Amino acid sequence: MAVDEEMKPTVSRSSDPEAILDAKDPLAAAGFEDPDAGLSDEERAAIDRKLLWKLDLRLVPWLSLLYLVSFLDRTNIGNAKIVGLQKDLGMTNSQYNATLTIFFVSYSIFEPLTNVLLKRLRPSVFIPIIMMAWGICMTCMGLVKNFSGLMAVRWFLGLAEAGLFPGVGYFLSCWYKRSEFGVRMAIFFSAAALAGSFGGLLAAAIAKMDGIGGKRGWAWIFILEGLLTFIIGVASFWCVYDFPDQAKFLSDIDRKRVLRRLAEDQQSSAEHEEFKMDYFWASLKDWKTYTGAVIYMGADGSLYAFSLFVPTIINELGYSSIRAQLLSVPPYAAAAIVTVAVGFISDRTRQRGLCNIAVCLVGIVGFCMLIGCETAGARYAATFLGASGIYPVIANTISWASNNTEGVYKRGVSLGFIIGWGNLNGIVSSNIYRDDDKPRYYPGHGVVLAYLVLFLLGGTVTQYLLLRRENAKRRRGERDHWVAGLDQSQMAMLGDRRPDFIYTL
Repeated sequence: MAVDEEMKPTVSRSSDPEAILDAKDPLAAAGFEDPDAGLSDEERAAIDRKLLWKLDLRLVPWLSLLYLVSFLDRTNIGNAKIVGLQKDLGMTNSQYNATLTIFFVSYSIFEPLTNVLLKRLRPSVFIPIIMMAWGICMTCMGLVKNFSGLMAVRWFLGLAEAGLFPGVGYFLSCWYKRSEFGVRMAIFFSAAALAGSFGGLLAAAIAKMDGIGGKRGWAWIFILEGLLTFIIGVASFWCVYDFPDQAKFLSDIDRKRVLRRLAEDQQSSAEHEEFKMDYFWASLKDWKTYTGAVIYMGADGSLYAFSLFVPTIINELGYSSIRAQLLSVPPYAAAAIVTVAVGFISDRTRQRGLCNIAVCLVGIVGFCMLIGCETAGARYAATFLGASGIYPVIANTISWASNNTEGVYKRGVSLGFIIGWGNLNGIVSSNIYRDDDKPRYYPGHGVVLAYLVLFLLGGTVTQYLLLRRENAKRRRGERDHWVAGLDQSQMAMLGDRRPDFIYTL
């Protein structure tokens, strides 16, 4: 969340206003020590850059790997389909779509609960456990013999994976300043695009194991990727860290620096907040939870439709199954690059809404081309625009919601609801590309286009305008009465409803 540069941080852990007013350093008076007191601005900036680099190396690469594996595991069923999964299990088209749908049912239902569990159990315990669980589910997908078995395993896969994406988004938001979070979230989410790219290459290679051990190529895709996930889950007990106040890879001095940085950014992530139902209800009463859910609905519904069916779409352009796997790689690679670039730009400009609008328009053009163009080459080019217009808005929307929701638990609950509602639309995405509609898939492309225009673009414009209006009221002092007569602790409880809290646009 961009804080107006003329405003000074008001974060406090003290209920004695006089002590804060008298202190030369209000943050120190509030309990946030400054281990670099007395150093010049240049020296402090150098220390801050070194600390940020340490956080980036420890947190972002491994978590990105986990999401790459997660997205690979939930979407590789699309790769398995074009090498014989549906035929070998004797499934009808509607049964195949049902196996896609059931994943999103369990995935969405349990997402709002996972961030509270993450905070209670600690990331270094919760994340490895759920990874090992979904690794087992993935391996079992390669052993199923019929439609019922695949349905059961996909249900539990959704349940196990539910905690990763909202959990990591919430976790990273508790480490970085708001102006730093977007590009880190973008790098993390770009792993989803890389998973699509890497998944096509991997599936093409593994499918050549067809017949080994009496297993079909699609079965080996699930078995090998599931075993890899389980191994990475075990390693995560040592490679996933806890929240800033508990992270063991930091020295005491660096831990104080991290907490102070968060306090300077007016983040309650710096404090030891205990869970209260008030935070849950505050999230449900916040209009931003619902506008964020609508925006994420437009982004996620489009994302899953694209990622689950792009190998099939390319296959229908006239290419063989192996070549279709390989041709699905470049659009995802382009999307990964654009995702990181948008994260960087939105951090620098603090205009996440405008970035969403610009990127969304690219996706709209892409799907209009898929509907209207006749040649295979033009429609393949459209997949580049579609991917580049969908993937970046996922990370940017989560960053936008995190920036504008203050309070550790409120942010966690809000992200759970926003992401959960978005993923629930995977149920729609799983059923819009039907074999009856090939090779042009007009209904599927039309539904994705509607999601992009109505929910992603429409929701973004609505939230952007409402936030601009609210910021104007706060700058004019029209919200100052909200804090009249409140002490410091009561003001802190207001979170993003404090009148000095200026929303990121």
